[in-house]
Formats: sequence, C-alpha cells, structure tokens
Amino acid sequence: DAKRQLYAKLEPRMKAGAILASNTSSIVLEELARDLADPGRLVGLHFFNPVAKMMLVEIIRSERTRAEIAEDALAFTRRLDKLPLPCRSSFGFAVNRVLMPYMTEAMLAADEGVPLALIDRVAVEFGMPMGPIELADTVGLDVASHVGKILAVAFDLPVPRGTAELIAAGHLGRKSGRGYYEWRDGRPVKAESAGRAPDDLTDRLVLQYLNEAVACLRERVVEDADLLDA
Repeated sequence: DAKRQLYAKLEPRMKAGAILASNTSSIVLEELARDLADPGRLVGLHFFNPVAKMMLVEIIRSERTRAEIAEDALAFTRRLDKLPLPCRSSFGFAVNRVLMPYMTEAMLAADEGVPLALIDRVAVEFGMPMGPIELADTVGLDVASHVGKILAVAFDLPVPRGTAELIAAGHLGRKSGRGYYEWRDGRPVKAESAGRAPDDLTDRLVLQYLNEAVACLRERVVEDADLLDA
C-alpha cells in the first residue's frame, strides 16, 4: 500500500513522457499501478545486490505497460552493461520465484535440526556460490521473510518457524550481527560441518529450485529458456 500510494503521489510531478520504474522484488505491477492515471508508464527494473557485481536486471512488464516503455527499460539496462531479463508481472517474477522455495526448504531443514553448516555445505558442493542459510542472513531475514510471505500466499508455500523466531528476537542476519549465524567482521561464524548430510538434502534444495524454474517457463513468466538459464 505504501509503495502504491508513493507512486500515485509522484506521478503528477512527472513529465508526460517520463518512465516510472520500480525496483520491487516481488509485488506485481498491477497492484502498484492501481492508483496511477497512466499505468502504462510503469515498468519493473529489479536490480540485485550487490548491484556493482550482479549482472542480471529483471525487466517486468504488466499487461498495461506500453511496449515502448519496456523497450526503453531494456535499452537502459544494456547501456549499463547488464543482462536484462524480460519477465511477465507475476509474484516474485523469475529470480525470487525460483529462489524462495529453495531458501524455504533450507530453513525447513534447519527447523528439523539439520546443522546449518551442513545445509550450506551441500549447496556449495552442488555449485552454488554460497549456501542458502548464509544467503538468507546476507539478504536480511526481515527482507527474505517479507518476500517469502508474499510468495507463500501466492503459491501456498510453508513459512519456516525458526526464521520468525529470529526476527522476533531482533536477529536479522549480517546487518544486525546475528541471524541464523553470528557474524564477525562481515563473515558468518560457522560450526564445523563434520558429519554426513541427510542423503536427500541436495535433492530437497535443488529440485525445489529447478521445479520453479520449469514453472516459470511453463507459465511464461519468462518466454525464453536460454534467458531463464542465464
């Protein structure tokens, strides 16, 4: 509601041909455009942190976004030497739609007592740049939870118990010094991940990820399989 109201206040101050671009990570554009006089000027330009290093930018277009506005957003992204990923306006778009079930499964495994470092280790051994628990702490548990709740309602996903308990205690991850991990000098303090991970843990994580990627293609959130791979 706050974002929708902000955009409605901004619009009268904008030039007639100006583009209104949102960096929202999960809210559908139709909701944000509800109070706009010209909803066709709204496009999603979703960057990822850290912006200086992350190449991908989601270009989100609703049914009412004008084609020339979406094309200008694509061209702008290319001028920044980044990879634009055209997406249909849908909860979570592509990246968070794919990411959140994977992260949620990791947090559910943590709720079950699987050691955090083991969860992260199997993800890194599979090929991820960092494990999902460390990633959640890095993003911020409050941010991850906010996006997770939106997608939980949209796609009937479970909500991990442990995450809510940590947020209630003020443990938000790296930015607060403690989340799932304690953080010192910008690094998580991890217990030794000795021991064997459950045999199905890698599949639990990665198949959630891949299943949602297939769903994004099937539902035409992203039209191009090669771009979805990228």
